[in-house]
Amino acid sequence: MLDATDAAILRELQNDARISNKDLAARVNVAASTCLERVRALQRRGILAGFHADADPAALGRPLQAYIAVRVRPHNRDVVEPFIRFVLDLPETLALSHIAGADDFLVHVAVRDAAHLQRLLLDGFTSRREVAHLETQLIFSHIRKWDVGPI
Repeated sequence: MLDATDAAILRELQNDARISNKDLAARVNVAASTCLERVRALQRRGILAGFHADADPAALGRPLQAYIAVRVRPHNRDVVEPFIRFVLDLPETLALSHIAGADDFLVHVAVRDAAHLQRLLLDGFTSRREVAHLETQLIFSHIRKWDVGPI
């Protein structure tokens, strides 16, 4: 569980991970040394798992995003692990989720255009023997909620 100070620190870092310790301490109303120790404790506890740069795929020439729901057969470790490696090696992959339900994976991709997406599906995914079914959904907008907050 997080106390109010740790929750405030987490919220501020989720909004701006590049904030200086001095400014972070001022925003959460604690001494800079206390703030630094609190951040380190959040890291040790695994609550703060890392700090990342958030690149805009559109600015990098990949403005079209989609979710690809994938069913693999057979759904066993010998098939799943190589499939995960394959998907994570694709430069178009932004995220991969192994899910429960009718589908086995949800792949978030960013591509140049519809033709690029079609090539990715036909030449990449459907060329693999274990892929039994694909369903693609285009993403009109993608909004991330960084403030996870305490549970």
